Amino acid sequence: MEDFDLIVIGGGSGGLAGAFRAAAHGARVALLEPGELGGTCVNVGCVPKKAMWLAAELAQRIALARDLGFTLPPPQLDWQEFIVHRQRYIAGIHASYRKRLDEAGIVWMPCKGVLAGAGAVETAQGARLAAPHILLATGGRPLRPDIPGAEHGLVSDDFFNLCAAPARVAIVGGGYVAVELAGVLQALGSQVELFVRGERLLGDFDHDLTAALAENGRQHGIHHHFSYRLAGIERIGDGSVRLRSDDDIASEPFDVLLFATGRRPNSDGIGLESCGAALDARGHVIVDDRQDTGVEGLHAVGDVTQHVQLTPVAIAAARRLMDRLFGGQADAKLDYDSIATVVFSHPPLGHVGLSEKLARERHGDDVRVFTTQFRPMLHALADSPQRSLFKLVCVGAEERVVGLHLVGEGVDEILQGFAVAIKRGITRHDLEDTMAIHPTSAEEIVLLR
Repeated sequence: MEDFDLIVIGGGSGGLAGAFRAAAHGARVALLEPGELGGTCVNVGCVPKKAMWLAAELAQRIALARDLGFTLPPPQLDWQEFIVHRQRYIAGIHASYRKRLDEAGIVWMPCKGVLAGAGAVETAQGARLAAPHILLATGGRPLRPDIPGAEHGLVSDDFFNLCAAPARVAIVGGGYVAVELAGVLQALGSQVELFVRGERLLGDFDHDLTAALAENGRQHGIHHHFSYRLAGIERIGDGSVRLRSDDDIASEPFDVLLFATGRRPNSDGIGLESCGAALDARGHVIVDDRQDTGVEGLHAVGDVTQHVQLTPVAIAAARRLMDRLFGGQADAKLDYDSIATVVFSHPPLGHVGLSEKLARERHGDDVRVFTTQFRPMLHALADSPQRSLFKLVCVGAEERVVGLHLVGEGVDEILQGFAVAIKRGITRHDLEDTMAIHPTSAEEIVLLR
């Protein structure tokens, strides 16, 4: 039995952040991760996704350049060459993590860990570890729907194994992953159709923004099937697949079908039954706002919990937890209010704070909304149909800003600074009192009337 101050099960973003912060406070830490360090984000999520998004963005820029008079051939990506660059970048992240673990004195065990009673973990090789604190950071995995023929479809992890843009792609889903992969594939040469169970994209986002995003997608050539009820998938003789709806209507054939129908927490097979931690109906480990499970010494962060499933959230929650456990900061915990997030669609969509709908539910007639719709300068010059929509949600006589919602070119970079200001409680007058930077898209936020 080896003793530590902290055992971390899972070497993704949250687990690594917790391990590094605890070690910085002087704790003896063991980290168990059987796969590649970095978890979903680094290996089959944020990082490779953003790399592919950048490639797609370049393809669109090259097309715009041709429309503006540059003599260029039609953009065509050599996927295999680009994958070399993408994986080289990821390999650098892996090497950096390994170096930091060694420098921090963290014992990294490349194996699975399972809870083995109070304060104990057993490795896949049979070693037993003990610590007064155990952090679960096992993340999640893509969910494949339970329908006939589901085995003929790919999930989001499989997207990163593609070596070329399939000619025709069906994507089932309307959330983050579906929207992002649709934009990338369409920009890189596929003909994409989205099959969405709901009536619109991105159900948790502001309605006006998602409508604008769908229209931009349509202008880029993406076809949307809303209120679609998928009943099954069938393989055709030539290797393509068809979708069949619940009213028995078959789709056109597709070369590739991608499921983006949600994710499942990795809470199974880690020994939770041995300690009595509570799970919700979807299998998430239930934690309070201090990341405690209710079981003495057992904590959890990231996608395995019921909290907001974003990489920066997992990192921030883990760091604050370690500040409380080992850094003498008794009140340290993550504030889950007004978390900014961006969907890397084409164009990107981002928001922070309340949607108009939620604001009206909470504040009624005290809500005022300000919107502007415009074409960014580059798209106006090229006579491209892509448009931006910016929306500000304010409350009360002082018009305190409680929500900012943006869709359009550059909003992924614009949002961060405004998120800080909104977190600090700015009003619309503060925005009016700020000098605009002209000509930019960002200036439209301080010019809203």
